[in-house]
Amino acid sequence: MDTAVLIEQKIPFARPLEGRVALVTGASRGIGRAIAKELSDRGAVVVINFFNSIGRAQELRDDIVSSGGETCLMQGDVSNRQDARRVIRKILDVYGRLDILVNNAGITRDRSFRKMTDSDWLEVIETNLNSLFYCTSTAVPAMIEQKYGRIVNIASFSGQAGNFGQANYAASKGGIIAFTKVLALELAKYNITANVISPGFTATDMLAAVPGEIQDQIRNRIPLGRFAQPQEIAKAAAFLICDGDYVTGQQININGGIYM
Repeated sequence: MDTAVLIEQKIPFARPLEGRVALVTGASRGIGRAIAKELSDRGAVVVINFFNSIGRAQELRDDIVSSGGETCLMQGDVSNRQDARRVIRKILDVYGRLDILVNNAGITRDRSFRKMTDSDWLEVIETNLNSLFYCTSTAVPAMIEQKYGRIVNIASFSGQAGNFGQANYAASKGGIIAFTKVLALELAKYNITANVISPGFTATDMLAAVPGEIQDQIRNRIPLGRFAQPQEIAKAAAFLICDGDYVTGQQININGGIYM
């Protein structure tokens, strides 16, 4: 057959998540946005959780819809136990199931330990770590009932290696890693997997706020000599969800070699 004819033939893109419902917390920007788009491209109905960034959330919704995906916006502060649980219960009410939970929401309040305030500590722990408990504990009963669940928690190399000025952030991300291992042990018998992705420095708004000279210093510490792109993190999440049926309790480190 002529090569041109082969090119013109449309080979359907595999959509392994057709019929699955996914929630991505903190999905309006950065890594969460990239994961939401990747899961939609693979067929999932994606619930976009956001707290303040409604404009960006709407842009993501429009992008997904224009690509033929199905999605909805779900505003909620997942660091608040009542709000986090309301988000999960609303999804279950609307869709009758929740197959995929990506706990991505996170913030930083960086400062040296001697200058860190109670507020700096508590805000980061509530958003980055406690939100995982609130969302996951509400979602798991439905996953157990349907005998299927894929949980992906976004940690950081900071939770493995530590990072100057990030006692709160590193503690929250290290907690995510330990929390996920326990989930994997307890939920495996229900066909629910739980895994961690630990990104290194990634080209997001969070990193963009760092002064240029500091970014240069950070980049010089990375063996691959560049920052990660959010889409690179998203593809790892998609692997764990679509192809990682025999992967649980594991960490995927996407950090350019800064921590080995």
